[in-house]
Amino acid sequence: MMFSRAKTEIVAPENALKGRDESPFKLAERHRALDAPLVTDEVPEGYEVAIFGLGCFWGAEEIFWQIPGVWSTSVGYAGGTTPNPTYEEVCSGRTGHTEAVRVVYDPAKVAYADLVAAFYEVHDPTQGMRQGNDVGTQYRSAIYFTTPEQEKVAHEVTERYQVELSRRAYGPITTEIKPEQPYYYAEDPHQQYLLKNPLGYRCHSATGVPVPR
Repeated sequence: MMFSRAKTEIVAPENALKGRDESPFKLAERHRALDAPLVTDEVPEGYEVAIFGLGCFWGAEEIFWQIPGVWSTSVGYAGGTTPNPTYEEVCSGRTGHTEAVRVVYDPAKVAYADLVAAFYEVHDPTQGMRQGNDVGTQYRSAIYFTTPEQEKVAHEVTERYQVELSRRAYGPITTEIKPEQPYYYAEDPHQQYLLKNPLGYRCHSATGVPVPR
């Protein structure tokens, strides 16, 4: 994860890798930490989906599956052009994707604003195409909202956080906030990676600055 030589400019769609029509790999049926379905293309009634990119998705997923009210999580690739990419293709910088976490949650138990706050507090959203020593477009910060209310909340929390970051001499937030993008599940070894590999790599690039509530 740490030594990618990926480009730091998002590849133009016409130059992206072609990809494939279907996923080239099989996923486990159940989430190892939450005992929920891993593939959540269909979600329980009343639940919502949140998609975040915040650097290496191994540690990012671990953060979200521990939040009460989260029903299931997965890691994958979002915000790019190449359909059904592989990890190696994403790391090449030629797909346009960022490593992402897909969070399915019960809004009656956890507010979207709290998920956005957790997102901001566990990485540095001012670093552009990197997180710490991880450099490349696949490490960029992103929020892909799935409802108009999520869009509103994402911008509100971001604006509040920018004021606090600026007060502490951090630069502009570079997080891209866009409508939901096609999401492609990552290979099974990456799913709940840190549960399978407790001593595995975690990116530690958080600013330590809390989001004002």
